Amino acid sequence: QVRLEESGGGLVPPGGALRLSCTAFSTDNSRNLVGWYHQAPGGPRIMVAQLNQLGGTNYRDSVKDRFTISRDSAKNTVYLQKDKLKSEDTGLYSCTAETPGGIRSYWGTGTQVTVSS
Repeated sequence: QVRLEESGGGLVPPGGALRLSCTAFSTDNSRNLVGWYHQAPGGPRIMVAQLNQLGGTNYRDSVKDRFTISRDSAKNTVYLQKDKLKSEDTGLYSCTAETPGGIRSYWGTGTQVTVSS
């Protein structure tokens, strides 16, 4: 059974940094389109970063110079390095994996990030 497990969330002051991890089980994430989504309290889930099978990346404008998505294929893990955090970055971060051709997509349950002094 395919499963995505996120970790790395927590409480961080404004201007701080966190690295989120998403480890995949029973799917080869090096062959998937992987991404991170952010859901602020009371808001919709919004894509913040994507990484495709060829290493190409796509970022939401508000995080382009602050967040970096990367992959460690040996660990089947995708990371989201978050720097210069702002209060509006607070929320639940979920990772997703979409198989080639968009045939199947999978979601993790998310990890909470709170940016506050």
